[in-house]
Amino acid sequence: MFDSVSFHHWFFLQTESIVSILQIHFLFVFQVFHLLALLSLINRENNFPKMLLLFTPFRFHLIVSNLYLYDSVLMLANAFYRKLEDRKWHSMASLNCIRKSTKPWNGGWSMLETIQKGNITGLTGTMDFKDSGSNSHVQFEILGSSFSETFGKDIKRLATWDSVHGLNGSLKESRIESGMQGLTVKVVTLLEDPFVMVAENILGQPKRYKGFSIDVLDALAKILGFKYEIYQVADSKYGSQLPNGSWNGMIGDLINKRADLAVSAITITPERENVVDFSKRYLDYSVGILLRKPEEKINIFSLFAPFDLAVWACIAAAIPVVGVLIFLLNRLQALRSSSSQNAPPGHLTNEVGSGTLHSAIWIVYGAFVQQGGDSVVGSVALRIVMGSWWLFTLIVCSSYTANLAAYLTVSRMDHAIRSFQDLARQIEVDYGTVRDSAVYDYFRNKGTNPLEQDSTYAELWRTISKNDGLDYSVSSPSEGIRPLVATDSLVARGPLVATDP
Repeated sequence: MFDSVSFHHWFFLQTESIVSILQIHFLFVFQVFHLLALLSLINRENNFPKMLLLFTPFRFHLIVSNLYLYDSVLMLANAFYRKLEDRKWHSMASLNCIRKSTKPWNGGWSMLETIQKGNITGLTGTMDFKDSGSNSHVQFEILGSSFSETFGKDIKRLATWDSVHGLNGSLKESRIESGMQGLTVKVVTLLEDPFVMVAENILGQPKRYKGFSIDVLDALAKILGFKYEIYQVADSKYGSQLPNGSWNGMIGDLINKRADLAVSAITITPERENVVDFSKRYLDYSVGILLRKPEEKINIFSLFAPFDLAVWACIAAAIPVVGVLIFLLNRLQALRSSSSQNAPPGHLTNEVGSGTLHSAIWIVYGAFVQQGGDSVVGSVALRIVMGSWWLFTLIVCSSYTANLAAYLTVSRMDHAIRSFQDLARQIEVDYGTVRDSAVYDYFRNKGTNPLEQDSTYAELWRTISKNDGLDYSVSSPSEGIRPLVATDSLVARGPLVATDP
């Protein structure tokens, strides 16, 4: 319908009551009913209260589908009348509930053509259908919903559209009046890196803030034309419901009208949504555990970790054994060669190095560490022994490389606490969270619920709430991070940034 226009908003095709669009802030496409507006004006001038009830769409919940239903019956009745007037009515075979099949009506297509050629005026306006079945007299209004403290909820017509003239108006340049032009808004906040931080302040001037949320607030103030005064919440809390039903923190300031707007990294929860309205969320995360990184311990014998001690003992024993075997085979080969060549007594031909035992062991060790060595060109038995040793060396070295890589990876990821269940089972590490935060309320609700089947939350809540949460829980994430550097403790929070969990 609007392919020729570039939009930067969400649009809804509104087909029912125009009153319902006042409940949310979007742009709507609403069909225009000129006849209803005219009848409403006539009824008001002639003081017809019953007709006013029927034809005042802005005062009462007008169901547009009822108007279409009325016009559909009116168009069908008009088609029947024209067929009877022109004496072109096709008789219809009587229906019988007992018969398994019924003969189709021959006048169906003729009736459809009469309906399409009909040009009548109903409650929705003129109905003149083209061959394609569309009505060229339909017109739509594009309405924008807005809210302001002065005028409350209101709508504004931005443009109109029909199939003949297209879009009449500009959506790109049109803006809905916010009613906040020139107003000064009180904003409550809570320091939370990197969303809200204190900037460098000048003595004698109001405190200045910076951060992601402050940038969004500045952009809104520039677009809507309002000014703001920002202050930090007195109790340094996000907002939690107290046993007496009241709220503390920033939520309490909003409810008690001490602030008009809250800007911080606050979590959207169903309880908070019951009392305040939230903007669109800009960060999603799950609850995680922040714990101190263990100190790295240097172990000079870590290179032996991929194999057990028994494996290293077998390798150490295999090197001299194979070396002695090669030495003996080499000596036997030398004796056999000397006898066949009638060599002088005491003269031996050595195939491997100098033919000594330490030379043979050295060759075996060099092959094991893949450093090469003297080539063995002796008998078939000597070659079989060396080939088998090379194959054994290949398997051992490949296994060692794979196990060493896995050991180094696992050693960096080895943490005793990987879940809330692990946290509840251990007693060496103290843990807590931010008091009166969403995570604090979550553990309290789960830990005190008698219907909760998992006992993990009850155990976690007993530790977190010890001494009313003063022993291990903290008032802010930054307060909980500082002890992690010096002690073995942890805080439940978001995984990336210090936000209200």
